[in-house]
Amino acid sequence: MSYPADFKYTKEHEWIKIEGNSGTIGITDHAQQALGDIVFVELPKVGAAISAGKSFGTVESVKAVSDLYAPVSGTVTAVNGELSTAPEKVNSEPHQAWMVKITLANPGETSSLLSASDYEKFVAEES
Repeated sequence: MSYPADFKYTKEHEWIKIEGNSGTIGITDHAQQALGDIVFVELPKVGAAISAGKSFGTVESVKAVSDLYAPVSGTVTAVNGELSTAPEKVNSEPHQAWMVKITLANPGETSSLLSASDYEKFVAEES
């Protein structure tokens, strides 16, 4: 699967799509493949502050429970409630099944994230 060029990526396998001072966060296709069938997603509440590099929730699969790490700092403005009843959407549509939307606290933090091509190289080296 190719990774959307308009997203930024982390080495922990999260993606963020930046639009102005807002960001939409999810996990990558590589992450969902490594996890296997996702059975539960735990996400923060609207209004919660998240910090770059810190855990903001978890994804539970048939194999393990994994932390979700914030690509940037911000305040949660929306949570994808659909994932509470259909967590498998993360497996079937990893780059559409977003987890949270945030208002960025520091837009400059995005400069340390990976481009799609850099992320693809990182995944290839990691494998």
